[in-house]
Amino acid sequence: MKDLIKQIFSISNQSQFEESCLNVFRHQAENCSIYKEYISHLRIKPEEIKASIEIPYLPISFFKTHEILSSKEASEITFSSSGTTGMIQSRHLVTDLSVYDQSFTLAFEQFYGKIENTCFLALLPSYLERDGSSLIYMVDALIRDSKHPDSGYFLHNHEELHQKLNQLKAAGQKTILIGVTYALLDFIEKYQIDFPELVVMETGGMKGKRKEMVREELHQLLQDGFGVSDIHSEYGMTELLSQAYSKGSGIFECPPWMKIHLRDTNDPLTLLSNNRSGGINVIDLANVNSCSFIATQDLGRLFPDGSFEVLGRFDNADIRGCNLLVQ
Repeated sequence: MKDLIKQIFSISNQSQFEESCLNVFRHQAENCSIYKEYISHLRIKPEEIKASIEIPYLPISFFKTHEILSSKEASEITFSSSGTTGMIQSRHLVTDLSVYDQSFTLAFEQFYGKIENTCFLALLPSYLERDGSSLIYMVDALIRDSKHPDSGYFLHNHEELHQKLNQLKAAGQKTILIGVTYALLDFIEKYQIDFPELVVMETGGMKGKRKEMVREELHQLLQDGFGVSDIHSEYGMTELLSQAYSKGSGIFECPPWMKIHLRDTNDPLTLLSNNRSGGINVIDLANVNSCSFIATQDLGRLFPDGSFEVLGRFDNADIRGCNLLVQ
């Protein structure tokens, strides 16, 4: 397993991705009982799968009803999704936290450079107020590994955050503000700042606190409020150990061990070509100890270079962290 994990995080081209993909699929088709049973019901023989494009995707809803594991090791932590009272939460049992650590560290540094000496400010009240958030686990690590004395969380203390941002701007400090959407809007309604070098990263979600907004309107408000030219975004979820990032315009890119395909909304076993909209299927090889092939409840558009846009969610899907982003 260590060799497979090393292979996953060493991917640098399509052929290496393809090889790792097939290796992970064979491992999970044999060792993940739920996935194995699902494949059997589809009457698919794992040994006949010769390319990643042929691999079947497990519906994400199985994370709500089953323990999705491809490892016999005990779980080190269970990440759980947010949700309103009465909703069934997704649960992701993680048997090796070092895989998650590698995944978010390598991906973050690929898109944003070295973590050390970057100042991370986090405005994530709804996440801090519950247990089991994979996002909080990641942000905890970013704050710790930044080794910057001003890195930290802000719950509802907006005045303190405003003062801190002005100090960091004056010092010319590289700063990333990670915030849940409604909290960022709450902040700019009280305080305005002109900090062009600031990276504002919204994690999505009104959490029932505000009316959902289209992305263009939301990002324009945040751009004006923080004095930045673009709003960055993170595409992640409880069921994934990897994240895709957008540096603006809602166009996301994946790290080398993660890939997006689109499926036909009327025929979920059929994949679509580029520049069409459909259901988002994710290959996340960092999920090596659970399931790496997941059919999400998000709708998206895929571009020829592998980047993608999130358009919304299926009508019957639970509204989770991400914005509806209706176009």
